[in-house]
Amino acid sequence: MSDADGLLAGRTALVTGASRGIGLAIAQRLVADGASVCVTARRSEPLEEAVAGLGGRAIWVAGSADDPEHRREVFERITAEFGRLDILVNNAGINPVYGPLVDLDLDAARKILEVNVIGTLAWTQESVRAGLGSQVTGGVVVNLSSVTGEVSSPGIGWYGVSKAAVSHLTRTLSVELAPRIRVNAVAPAVVKTRFARALYEGREEEVASAYPMGRLGAPEDVADAVAYLCSDGSAWITGQVLNVDGGLLNAGGTA
Repeated sequence: MSDADGLLAGRTALVTGASRGIGLAIAQRLVADGASVCVTARRSEPLEEAVAGLGGRAIWVAGSADDPEHRREVFERITAEFGRLDILVNNAGINPVYGPLVDLDLDAARKILEVNVIGTLAWTQESVRAGLGSQVTGGVVVNLSSVTGEVSSPGIGWYGVSKAAVSHLTRTLSVELAPRIRVNAVAPAVVKTRFARALYEGREEEVASAYPMGRLGAPEDVADAVAYLCSDGSAWITGQVLNVDGGLLNAGGTA
């Protein structure tokens, strides 16, 4: 199947936090399915490299996800280059602190909420203002939550709190924006990314043994789930948080 014949042919997607890892894998999958894609992240060098590997229907804009000026520039570029917006994937997120909640620096806590929760809401608000959902095909928002939003997550507890908020935000937005825009989320467990390596270095096999599927996730596993939620095959699905967790929660595991 050529890109022109793909499931998302003719549509434009914005993927935040997409210079590497899960975000880049999502952008790659959406391009493979025929979409034009704008990717954003903080640093320009990895974004430029990422877009070079995505093909001719991809552009990049560097900046901080919680910066209104950056968001404005992104939508101006999308309008100029593609003339439409059909899909928003809110992947940008941070977890700069590790340790018990009772020791958590409150300024760091506010920053995590600013990027992970308020940033997700802000990108969605501004996407709607930029025309998301105005096309005949409707609009799609997919948020990146986490299984840490459903279970206790010692060491990264505030990250889990922020992702629980993203899941609830997803459900609320799905009601408010229906039927013109569908809003869903995917909630990965441990995926082989830089974040996971920092948290579980040297313990990957031990952590993977808790998963019924017998392995940690790959960025492509998450990208496949996101692509499904972006496609017309999920046209009657909204307000859902899809666990991409290798069976971890069903096995009673913790993140």
